Amino acid sequence: MLKGEKIAIIGGGKMGSIIAQGLISRKLVSQKDITVTDIDAARLQAIRSELGLQASDENKETVKKAGIIILAVKPQNMAQTLKEIAPAVNKSKIVISIAAGITTGFVEGYLTKDARVVRVMPNTPALISAGATAVTKGTNASAADIKLARAIFDAVGITVEVEEKLMDAVTGLSGSGPAYCFVMLEALSDAGVQMGLPRDLALKLAAQTMLGSALLCLQGDKHPAQLKDMVTSPAGTTAAGLKMLEEGKIRATLISAVEAATKRSQELAAGK
Repeated sequence: MLKGEKIAIIGGGKMGSIIAQGLISRKLVSQKDITVTDIDAARLQAIRSELGLQASDENKETVKKAGIIILAVKPQNMAQTLKEIAPAVNKSKIVISIAAGITTGFVEGYLTKDARVVRVMPNTPALISAGATAVTKGTNASAADIKLARAIFDAVGITVEVEEKLMDAVTGLSGSGPAYCFVMLEALSDAGVQMGLPRDLALKLAAQTMLGSALLCLQGDKHPAQLKDMVTSPAGTTAAGLKMLEEGKIRATLISAVEAATKRSQELAAGK
């Protein structure tokens, strides 16, 4: 599906580089067919030397030569970037935005009226090909465009298709979610140290426990509550630990975190 396609990644930061690496490692696209742009000369040199990719500081010229444009710039820089590349975008190209809070309508507003726009929300575990990415289509994007976008991000994890009205919630959950998991992981490993475990051992046990628990959810057919009950014996150690979690309102706190991140995504969309 992607063989021979010319891809422009506008923004050579962390996520842009992750996408490029995923496409290359899965052999979906040749290195010569990917060009990454950035305003930082040092970053461009690193892209050339570390990833072996073509790199440029010319967004418009790079977009002219590409059939797939991935917008990996920060939300606050999106408007200026779109103004710059708009003359080079036509209906033959697919434009994929990964900027948090930026709607397909916002992107379409700067481009030709028949522009094919797809909005995507990936997350940082894409760095190890374990990302979770949601995809939604704009006014003129086709089912084939969605399939192509999903093929790109399946290279760095899993993808799901959602309605655009749900994208802010996706941002609050899976987009920001790795940070919540890292806080929990840090707390669990700190607790292990407090109970006498060496730091490296506590972290390894905590991380593998979180990973294994997540895989049980993804690969099995049991609800998390059922899996929790499998671990919890009457009057046992797990029951005692769970009681403390409930007293600390861990559920309410996590729900509030997702809610706050979702609202912030909505604010970004409103330009706040």
